[in-house]
Amino acid sequence: MFRKETYIERRKQLAASIPSGIILLPGNEEAPMNYADNTYHFRQDSTFLYYFGINQASLLGAIDADTGESILFGDEITVEMIVWTGTLPKLSFLCEEVGVMNVRSYSELTTYMKEALSKKRGIHFLNPYRSDVLVKLTDLLGVKHHEIESVSSLELTRAIVSQREIKSEEEIKEIDQAVELSAEMHLAAMRYLRPGMRESEVAAKVAEVALAANGNMAFPIIATINGQTLHNHYHGNITRSGDLFLLDAGAETENHYSGDLSSTFPVDPEFTTLQKEIYQISLDAHMAAVSMLKPGTAFKEAHLMACRTIFDGLRSFGLTRGNTEDAIQAGAHALFFPCGTGHMMGLDVHDMENLGEQWVGYDGVPKSTQFGLKSLRLGKELKPGFVVTVEPGIYFIPELIELWKSENRHSAFLNYPEIEKFKDFSGLRNEEDFVITENGSRLLGKALPLTIEGVEAVRRS
Repeated sequence: MFRKETYIERRKQLAASIPSGIILLPGNEEAPMNYADNTYHFRQDSTFLYYFGINQASLLGAIDADTGESILFGDEITVEMIVWTGTLPKLSFLCEEVGVMNVRSYSELTTYMKEALSKKRGIHFLNPYRSDVLVKLTDLLGVKHHEIESVSSLELTRAIVSQREIKSEEEIKEIDQAVELSAEMHLAAMRYLRPGMRESEVAAKVAEVALAANGNMAFPIIATINGQTLHNHYHGNITRSGDLFLLDAGAETENHYSGDLSSTFPVDPEFTTLQKEIYQISLDAHMAAVSMLKPGTAFKEAHLMACRTIFDGLRSFGLTRGNTEDAIQAGAHALFFPCGTGHMMGLDVHDMENLGEQWVGYDGVPKSTQFGLKSLRLGKELKPGFVVTVEPGIYFIPELIELWKSENRHSAFLNYPEIEKFKDFSGLRNEEDFVITENGSRLLGKALPLTIEGVEAVRRS
C-alpha cells in the first residue's frame, strides 16, 4: 500500500469530479478453476486498488459524491477461515490504513442500495468485465444482465481515466521497480538459453526471477521461437540452432504495478547475417518511435513513424515498393507490422483497458477500423505523467502473406514473390517502457541491451 493520504486524496478527487450520487467500485471475487476451493491466482480489480488499496476478495467500496464519505463493505475473516489461510490483518485495520473510517458488513450493502435507489440517487459504476461483478451489480440495481452496459456511467469512466492516466511520483517509483525486475527476467533468459532447450525451460527461468523477488507475472509469459504469432503462449517447442527467440514478459510488484518488456535474441551466440539485417530495421523503427515521445505529440504519430521506418527498411530487400506515405495510408505496412507500437501501463499492463480503448487511448475519438491501425491501443496526445510502452516489430506471418497474396492486396506496394522467401523467418520486436516528462521522456527501469553487439555480448556471456 501507499500512504493513507494517497488513497484519501484519490477518493476526494474522484468524488469532486462527479456532480452527485453514489460511486460504486466493486472488488473482485475468488474465481474457481475447476471446483470451488481450487481457485485461480487472485488479482484485485485495479480501479478498486487505486482508490481503496486492499488486496482482498469480496469487498465493495462506495464513495458518496455529495458528502465525500467513503464506505467499505466487507466481512471480517472468521476463525474457521483462519484455519486455512492463517492469521490475516483485520479488515477494520486495513481500512484505517487507507483512510476509510466507515466499514460495514457485506450484508448491509443491499439495504444501503435500496435506500439510495428509493431516494432516486444517481448510481455511478463502471461497465463490468467479470461475470461475478456483473451478477453482483444486477442484483443490487435490479436490472437485467443485458442492460448493465447501457446504465453504466460514462461520466465515471472518463473521470477515472483522467485521474489514473497521470502517474504520481509514488506510482512512477513503483513502476520503475517493476521494470527493473522485468529486465532481470529478460537478462536471465538471454544468459540461460541454449540450442536443444524447450521453450518452457526458458519460461520457467523467467518466472523464477519474478517469484524469487516476491513479485509475480504481470501477464502470461510469451517465450517462443515462433515470434510471428503476436501473443504466443505455447511453450512446447524445442529451440534449435538458427532460430530467433522472442521473449515478452513483465513483472508485477507487491503493490500490483506492472512492467512490460520484449527482447529478441538468437538461440546461437550470434545472429545470422539476415537476422541482423531485419533486426536492425526493427531497432531503427523502435528508436524512431522513442524519439517522438514528448508532451503534445500524439502517440499515433510515433506509431506512424515506426511504420514508415519498417516499410522503408524492407525496401532494401525488395519486399516493399512505391511511395511510402501512400503505402502507410493504405495500410500496406501492416503485412509486416499488424499491431500497435505501444500502450499505456500502470496497475494494468495494458492500463485501464477494461474501461475501453476509445476513452483510455483516444479520449473518445473513434478508433480506426483499418487492419493494423485498429490494433493501436494508444493514439492520443501525450502528457507529462503518462507511462507508455514502445514495441514496434517485424513479423512474417505465413497465413497472412498467403491471404493477401491470393487477394493481390496492396500489390502496388508489396512484392509478393520476394516476400514469400521470408515466410519461415518468424518475427521479432524489442519493447521498453517510458514515462513522459515535462520536456520529453525517461526510460524506466534498467536498460536491456538493444544493439546487435549488446545482445550478442550477453548471449556469449
